[in-house]
Amino acid sequence: MNPLLQRDFTRLLDKRLNKVYVDKFKELKLIIDQLFNVVNDKSAWSEYYSVGDIGDPERFNGTIQYQGITGGYHTKIEPVEYAGGITVQRLLLETEQYGVINGRVKGLAKAANRKMNKIAHEPFRYADSSAFTFMQSEEGVALCSDSHTTKSPNVSTSVGFDNYQTLVFDPVNLEAMRLAGLSLRSDIGERYETHFDTIIHPSSLAEDVYEITKTHAGLNTEHGNVNFQEGKWKAIELPMLDDWDTANWFVVDSELMKECLIWQIGTPLEFMNTTDFDTMMRKYADYFRIGWGFTDWRWIMGSFPA
Repeated sequence: MNPLLQRDFTRLLDKRLNKVYVDKFKELKLIIDQLFNVVNDKSAWSEYYSVGDIGDPERFNGTIQYQGITGGYHTKIEPVEYAGGITVQRLLLETEQYGVINGRVKGLAKAANRKMNKIAHEPFRYADSSAFTFMQSEEGVALCSDSHTTKSPNVSTSVGFDNYQTLVFDPVNLEAMRLAGLSLRSDIGERYETHFDTIIHPSSLAEDVYEITKTHAGLNTEHGNVNFQEGKWKAIELPMLDDWDTANWFVVDSELMKECLIWQIGTPLEFMNTTDFDTMMRKYADYFRIGWGFTDWRWIMGSFPA
């Protein structure tokens, strides 16, 4: 249980301390609202289902040829419970002189938000994995994969169903990723309008991203050629991605991402407290229930250099 006891914090009982340091460091910026379609749904799970596109009309020869529509894939998102807490000796709460212990109680919210922020990085941390924490996918393929499938009959997936690359980040490969994104196909193998407008990257690539997207001229040559990539991209730097890989990067259609990348809040973050009357220990706890998933993969191109 690891209770906070007076005997372990005797320094905080002494009024002669010049200063007590606590919460010196700011937490990383929360990214949930920036990336996800946030859905408040108290259900035990939520389910999503896609319906296929309609094929081209055929030449009329006296009888209409009716086009069929194929059902798409089913996705189920099941939020998971999280909880944390601390126990504090009442005597310690009443006798410590600096408000530090009460501050630690408030720190439960900080810790809970930090946990949610870590989970919010998972679409990019595990983009090449089909081992989902919260989601059941009928397609059963990673978010970024060269093996995406379709239920539409007689549709080849050899072109336009691959959003997995192994390119290092540089000007040439950024354009290659953009073009690969433009070549993605719908479930019936047809082109559709995409707008890959945002680069998501770890801090290790921040300097390169800035240089490639902000340089006006002379990026590739001393002759001052105009930089085709200038002004085409927004950038989202996620420092936490460096903890897992410093070279992976992504380009996304930000509007489509906010539609297809779902963050389900089953139970918003809540707090509770009570007193154990036998021990006079104060108990503080937090609880929340969240999950995430994606309903389609066509909003992202991921690169995972070897």
